[in-house]
Amino acid sequence: MGALRKAGAVPIRHGHVARAAAWLLAAFSAFATTPSMAGGFLRADGTRIVDERGEPVILRGVGLGGWMLQEGYMLEMPGAGTQRSIRARIVDLIGEAKAEAFYQAWRDNRVTKADIDALAAWGFNHVRLPMHYALYTAPVSEEPVPGQQTWREEGFRRTDELLSWLKANGMTVVLDLHAAPGGQGNDVNIADRDPAAPSLWDDGANRDKMVALWRRLAERYKDEPAVAAYDILNEPNWGFHDAADRNGCKESGNAPLRELLQRTTRAIREVDTRHIVIIEGNCWGNNYRGVLDEGPWDDNLVVSFHKYWNGTGRDSIAELLALRDRWKLPLYLGETGENSNDWYARTVALAEGEGIGWAAWPLKKIRYNNPLQIEPNPAYARLLAYWAGNGKRPTADEAEHALMTLATRDIRFEYNLVHPDVVDAWLRAPHADRAVPFRDHRIAHDGGIVAAVDFDMGRDGVAYHDTNSANESGKPRVDWNPGKGYRNDGVDLARDASGWRVVDMQPGEWMQYTIAVDRAGTYGLDLDGRGTVRLRVNGTTPVDLRVGEPVDIPLLAGRNTLVVEALVPDMELRALHFSAPSR
Repeated sequence: MGALRKAGAVPIRHGHVARAAAWLLAAFSAFATTPSMAGGFLRADGTRIVDERGEPVILRGVGLGGWMLQEGYMLEMPGAGTQRSIRARIVDLIGEAKAEAFYQAWRDNRVTKADIDALAAWGFNHVRLPMHYALYTAPVSEEPVPGQQTWREEGFRRTDELLSWLKANGMTVVLDLHAAPGGQGNDVNIADRDPAAPSLWDDGANRDKMVALWRRLAERYKDEPAVAAYDILNEPNWGFHDAADRNGCKESGNAPLRELLQRTTRAIREVDTRHIVIIEGNCWGNNYRGVLDEGPWDDNLVVSFHKYWNGTGRDSIAELLALRDRWKLPLYLGETGENSNDWYARTVALAEGEGIGWAAWPLKKIRYNNPLQIEPNPAYARLLAYWAGNGKRPTADEAEHALMTLATRDIRFEYNLVHPDVVDAWLRAPHADRAVPFRDHRIAHDGGIVAAVDFDMGRDGVAYHDTNSANESGKPRVDWNPGKGYRNDGVDLARDASGWRVVDMQPGEWMQYTIAVDRAGTYGLDLDGRGTVRLRVNGTTPVDLRVGEPVDIPLLAGRNTLVVEALVPDMELRALHFSAPSR
């Protein structure tokens, strides 16, 4: 039955790009709230970021994580791992030359103009580019002349190409040094750090290289307004005075960090006086103790913070707001995500209520809670099984096929699954107490079927209600969708041979469906599942019934809403079957 096909994560396949893109543009253009920017350079003005007319700008964007710098969890790598460890596994199977071909193909296809076109159509106005320094300059250990800098065109060329795509869409980029020379923290995966080599903080030559790289970037882009800002060091996490404080969350001085941020800013200002400089504190960007104690050192400075898995009340960012108000500096939520749609919407509402821009993390990975999802080929799944110790070692040809199919096909936009519910959660739902259809449910004169998993889009309490809708500090850790697929809302889903279904509904949990009918009438409704429910049609008096017992419901011509609420524990629902109206 067509209405019960795998749906919702709108599959974009080769040959269907235009149709899928048009559907998404129509779905989201009506509620995209991103303000147009006047062009020219952005700047800090008190506690706000403004354009050249002095008008406040809210940066709404997405981080391009996993493109220039791989993180193991995005690839479902057993044990996660740094990019260098991932590459070592690949070299072990196919050799150095073919591994290099894989990485070139990866960078060619992981982000393309089609990705940027889609982001712009949905309503995002910028991207944050996580840069790996080694694409722009040689590691200290590989410099032929100690103390000098060898520049590599790969990073600069790809940054220029990204800028051309962004400018074609009226968007901007925040340049983010995600992997600094030597690595900036003990969370080694995020910066591709080799723990056996000197870190950024252990070797002055690494810090010299970082400063020189930013000066070079500033020279190249000093006249480019499509570069929104320079985010000069992503998520430092280092215990400067206490090695046991591995990620610097208890650090009170942060003197080495402050010194490097100041030194880098000075180097940028030697060649570029117009671009915003973004700084990040210790402890993954959030510990600013000591960093600004003597006040801002630049008049175009923005303070970034990152937010994951905590509350969404104003108290959750109280220290950052106090820092903003004390020094009259704008805030930027440079990374946030990896949670449920409801948490996304509440986080954006919090940030934008304070005039704070943000960048969601990431655009895509082999998991479902992003705007785009990579579906890897079966051969890659077998490769993962081998790396996990659950399968035989593939031949070199088999491994190369799996990896190159991943890099040349699977990661490309036209083969990704688009998750409209995630896009909705970032852009529309934070500003709306109204649900919108997840799919265009049209019931013809002879009836039709609606998949239970295709309930409306919106926040918890607006489009649905579930008792476990997000992961937050102070609450038990939950799987808001234990099926880990199809949708990212706080409704429990599961999949079997027949497709996806709603499971484990508890009393008081509910879902809303927006349904359009050709003509008014009393339609038959038969629910496929188990349990007892309460139905509300267009807000009228509810009707209680056991699932499987047909009921007649009045529907108006055009748009209708139907709410299905569980009255008993462990209720399941697979589909809503509508039969022809009585005459």
